[in-house]
Amino acid sequence: MSSSLNNTGTPGQPSLQTGQVPTTRSPATCSQPPTTGYRIVKIAPGVHSVHSLAHGETFHPVIGPVAEAEALYVRQLRLIERLKQHTGDFVIWDVGLGAGANALTVVRATRAIQCSIRIISFDHTLEPLEFALQHTDTLGYLGGYEGQLQQFIAGRKVSFEEGGQRVDWELHLADFPTLLAQTAAQRIAKPHAIMFDAFSPAKNPAMWTQPLFSGLFRLLDPRRPCALPTYSRSTMLRVTLLLAGFFVGVGHATGEKEETTIAANTLDLLSEPLDRKWLQRARRSSSAEPMWEPAYRQAPLLAETWEKLQAHQQFS
Repeated sequence: MSSSLNNTGTPGQPSLQTGQVPTTRSPATCSQPPTTGYRIVKIAPGVHSVHSLAHGETFHPVIGPVAEAEALYVRQLRLIERLKQHTGDFVIWDVGLGAGANALTVVRATRAIQCSIRIISFDHTLEPLEFALQHTDTLGYLGGYEGQLQQFIAGRKVSFEEGGQRVDWELHLADFPTLLAQTAAQRIAKPHAIMFDAFSPAKNPAMWTQPLFSGLFRLLDPRRPCALPTYSRSTMLRVTLLLAGFFVGVGHATGEKEETTIAANTLDLLSEPLDRKWLQRARRSSSAEPMWEPAYRQAPLLAETWEKLQAHQQFS
């Protein structure tokens, strides 16, 4: 992607359904160019997802949209446990609406609980969600929420109730890095949890810079515990989050990833914080220096970055 946040997913090359464009070929090489920017792909028996032709990346590859969202967000954020203990609105930032899988998985997983969830989604396009809504039978996870999704797409917000659960869902349709830098971002409800699911740093470096995560951290309410899981386990990302002010820990495994990353503004939300052994590995890594500009590159830690890392209270 360019500087804008436009959909979710991590890179992968799953098998495509019959007649679809292989991920290893650009649309320009096809004898019949696709009429849309997305395709339905089969990633496992009975499991399908959405593939972006423009970016060459598949949303939630390997284990699929629902399994990844359950592992990475629902279970890792301990959402059910936290919601049972929470009063008032529980605010979730959905950074990378994409085809809606993360938000809908959270809604479905918590619908048996007496709770009030406010989901605030961010993206610069509704195209993946509109495309997914045309393929509800194949994708599965949108089933039962078609009416709410149509209202959400039309008005950029929707409210609904099911049992004791109330959901208020809104969309900020904008370039996310630009939005964070605006004073309007200060007026957005502060989150208790952040689902961070942008395309990979190589494809969308603007969403993974140190200034972006520093800006995100400054928007948090220090009195409101907030955790941010994401699919990457890269040393570069973890250093970036630490320098932004977060505490950072090892995240749950998802699919072929043995671990992911979870950050928080309090150590209490981390079950396995990074330790000084990791810090020494980071010092030796050839890809640890944060991206200070929205241009992907890999580099070892600068001396000044190393000094700042050692001073982080997580390692004191």
